[in-house]
Amino acid sequence: MSRVHDAFRRADKTEVLQPPAPDTPGGPREAAAPAAAPAPARLNGNARPAEASDGKEAHSSVNGVSQPGFAKEMLGDVMVVPYNPAPESHLLDLENAAETPAEEFRTLRTRLNHLQTLQPLHTVVITSPSPAEGKTLTAANLALAQSQIAEHSVLLADFDLRRPAVHTLLQLDRSPGLTDYLLGNCSFTQALRRVEGLGLYVLPAGSPVKNPLEILNLRQVRQLFEELPRAFRWAIFDTPPLLFSADANLLATLADGTVLVVKIGSTTFDAVTRAMQSLCENNVLGIVANGARASELYSKYTYYYSKND
Repeated sequence: MSRVHDAFRRADKTEVLQPPAPDTPGGPREAAAPAAAPAPARLNGNARPAEASDGKEAHSSVNGVSQPGFAKEMLGDVMVVPYNPAPESHLLDLENAAETPAEEFRTLRTRLNHLQTLQPLHTVVITSPSPAEGKTLTAANLALAQSQIAEHSVLLADFDLRRPAVHTLLQLDRSPGLTDYLLGNCSFTQALRRVEGLGLYVLPAGSPVKNPLEILNLRQVRQLFEELPRAFRWAIFDTPPLLFSADANLLATLADGTVLVVKIGSTTFDAVTRAMQSLCENNVLGIVANGARASELYSKYTYYYSKND
């Protein structure tokens, strides 16, 4: 119980986001330890390139972003797609910098970037105690906010193999994607999409599988978590709810940190308690509170922007 109280007391890591959104056609809409040494994983069927002769890894530029040498091979031929969010998706309006929900996600981005200066933090699991509490929307909008920083290369990966929704939000094909890569049916590059004009890469869930937890236990998943920090400044994973499957608990043990999303007026204290107890205390970065009334958010910014008109 004390872990829950501690988590709520960490107010500087807690955000209040936008109101809940309606369900999407693809399923319910869901809105806010140092990494292990990289192993010689084979992301595209080839081992990592050798390091530079001076002992430092060679770097190149991918889409204007400095990357490790192997990242050029990993990301160079990724399919480019337009930013085309589904209607009523409640994803960030990239043309409206003063939009209130965007301000909230930029605040969350800033706090995570500060934490990154204090500890090795590149891979983050976004989950919730129960369904329809806002985890998918939080993951997508956080990834969008991070990708707006010029030097950031960001991965948004859909690891919710039970009810994937990232491809629905962004109106992308579900496959090829994660499961197709893990089962050896495509390369990692073929499973990715890059959003045009942004440093955002999307890894959709891929073809449906009957045994999600067994797929996530494959050795390739651990290798992927170890390799991704060498290609992306941030890798953000949308996962199933904690209290409905063991998937998120497994993935949280592989990631550098976990963000728990709760919904105001819906998530119970008991659910938060049980969700926190299922996670490693040191791995929880904070709690995002979703579902605030629009008036509560707009009141925070109306005075400031009106004084600068």
